[in-house]
Amino acid sequence: MHTILGAGGSVGNELVRQLVERKLPFRLVGRHPGSVSGAAETRSADLTSQHQTIDAVAGSSIVYLLAGLKYNRKVWAKMWPRIIDNAIEACKRAGARLIFFDNVYMYGRVNGFMTEQTPYHPCSKKGEIRAAIATTLANEWKEGTLTAMIARAADFYGPDAENGVPNAMVFGPMSQGKKPMCLVNDALPHSYTYVPDAAQALLTLAESQSAWNQTWHLPTRPNPPNGRDFITAVSHAVHRPAAYRVLSRPMVKIGGLFNPVVREVYEMLYQNDAPYLFDSSKYAHAFGFPGTPYPEGIQATAASYESPA
Repeated sequence: MHTILGAGGSVGNELVRQLVERKLPFRLVGRHPGSVSGAAETRSADLTSQHQTIDAVAGSSIVYLLAGLKYNRKVWAKMWPRIIDNAIEACKRAGARLIFFDNVYMYGRVNGFMTEQTPYHPCSKKGEIRAAIATTLANEWKEGTLTAMIARAADFYGPDAENGVPNAMVFGPMSQGKKPMCLVNDALPHSYTYVPDAAQALLTLAESQSAWNQTWHLPTRPNPPNGRDFITAVSHAVHRPAAYRVLSRPMVKIGGLFNPVVREVYEMLYQNDAPYLFDSSKYAHAFGFPGTPYPEGIQATAASYESPA
């Protein structure tokens, strides 16, 4: 049984589609999981409750921790350590293997490419939290108490990925005839992981006996475009003007006075004032897939915003 903890997000929804295609049994777990055709079962659970998490994982062979929390460092500091501890304990009791879908906040500002060997040097409060929980999980497999892995993605985009930065700032506004936006600097390359690639890779890694007890960067196409070129490519795909706004640090700071999410984004702007280069060559060498080319991913994402005829 494949169990998804934190069902309902863009990566989880794509993983569900692929599990259905493969006719693999799966269970969806969330606070209010919706019914999905093909699911063996759905369970409601609060992942900050150890008892509920243990019940939700019972009978599983592979568990994907895909939970998303409110984008607030205080919420993260309170809830993420409990969630990771509960998932670990639940998987130990069930004899299940655990895959944690992670981001790159723990690396902090990196001069060059982010790889699986990049040391943790967080330069944000949210990054400190992610470093702590990733270390907790890695220590478990190093001590031989749990079979697990960490699967990391860059900023992501794709069909139905409304919370991804490119979707929220570029695809969404353009599809509504509004001006898209770019954070801080439009001349710097920025890696983006295509959501269908991330979901497919999670399943591939789960089924590979040699992939466990490691950290993996999920397939993300190399040689990423800069902000200007990305927006231009999207404009061609959606047949809209390429005019856009670059949001400077002061603009984001002012916006944060009125919007709590924007306020939380401010401390992460270091990811946008230098090249953001995510290396997934380890996965490409192991499984022969370097990620969907950006033009193809952009075209598919743009098509997902088209109104049905």
